[in-house]
Amino acid sequence: METLPTTKNDRRGGSRSKSLPTSKPSLIMAFFSCVAWLYVAGRLWQDAENRKLLAALLKKNSAERPKVLTVEDKLMVLGCRDLERRIVEAEMELTLAKSQGYLKGQQQQSGSSSDRRLLAVIGVYTGFGSRLKRNVFRGSWMPRGDALKKLEERGVVIRFVIGRSANRGDSLDRNIDEENRSTKDFMILEGHEEAQEELPKKAKIFFSTAVQNWDADFYVKVDDSIDIDLEGLIELLERRRGQDGAYVGCMKSGVVISEEGKPWYEPEWWKFGDEKTYFRHAAGSLVILSKNLAQYININSVSLKTYAFDDTSIGSWMMGIQATYIDDSRLCCSSIKQDKVCSLA
Repeated sequence: METLPTTKNDRRGGSRSKSLPTSKPSLIMAFFSCVAWLYVAGRLWQDAENRKLLAALLKKNSAERPKVLTVEDKLMVLGCRDLERRIVEAEMELTLAKSQGYLKGQQQQSGSSSDRRLLAVIGVYTGFGSRLKRNVFRGSWMPRGDALKKLEERGVVIRFVIGRSANRGDSLDRNIDEENRSTKDFMILEGHEEAQEELPKKAKIFFSTAVQNWDADFYVKVDDSIDIDLEGLIELLERRRGQDGAYVGCMKSGVVISEEGKPWYEPEWWKFGDEKTYFRHAAGSLVILSKNLAQYININSVSLKTYAFDDTSIGSWMMGIQATYIDDSRLCCSSIKQDKVCSLA
């Protein structure tokens, strides 16, 4: 009888011990349920914010959406495109004109009293120490005074071409200015410094200045070391009148001197290849260029390359364009031909 309470108490204790393990899974499930609920709630809130932001962006974009183009707007756009096309075409025409050596519709200033185009502008190279030579020329083939004006009425302008002294305004410049006031037969190149090594640049500036100041068919460069049969030269030019792209002279080529210190040394000899031979060019004593070639030099003077000598420099400028080379033996001043128009002074 005493053992019964003991057995009963054991059963009750066993029942309580079994109920304890069942409470832990419930707590774990409740925890994960709370976490899941918080996650879902957060996602729903985030989706709501995204929808709100997206609606605001759509509203803003709809307010800034461009209007539908009208017929007038389309015509304006087409007009701008047409204008852009015409600008591009004009730029292409300008580039082509520069490459050909002239500008369409270009107005030339004239140094003569008549609007009629001159036959030729003849520039006689001279220097500060060549006054005696100039006086000899004025007394022989070159007219002076009223005769010079009458020659201009025939369409031929002759000027002595000279630059300025390295010391601007010194006695050399003053003497030239005084001589010019008396004879009125100078073309003074204000932007050129007169020096032997600057002769190629002098050729560039001479042709550019001459074509700006006179409207002529030809522009002639003459050294002061030769005499001219002026009437023979005028006759030669008259026969060539109207011929565009004419590069006229006593054509030659020769060996490029590569040894420094020798006469006719060319510092850039290596540019002429292994044979070291100059390209074909007119001898520097007398060179004739037609109007469009002189205009080409004027337009492109900044980019034109010069070499050690003026005749090879001019020849290099003619190589890249459509120039017609005319080799006239009458312009070979050192030859013994009877009908030549020039001779060594």
